[in-house]
Amino acid sequence: MAAFDTTRPAYGAAPVAGQFKGFFSNLVAQVVAWNDARMTRNALNALTDRELEDIGLVRGDIDDVANRH
Repeated sequence: MAAFDTTRPAYGAAPVAGQFKGFFSNLVAQVVAWNDARMTRNALNALTDRELEDIGLVRGDIDDVANRH
């Protein structure tokens, strides 16, 4: 009885599939990081100067905090 292994990709397909997976996972990670920074920036901009001072920030720090990874 002959057996055919279907669990492995065809010869040469794995590197291409890996490149696409890497590209799309990197793209998704960048979009998620951008959205996190945007939401952080919006939340901090909604605070008053007094509230920012209470957490040890000034308006000039908002972009640095939002872009920190």
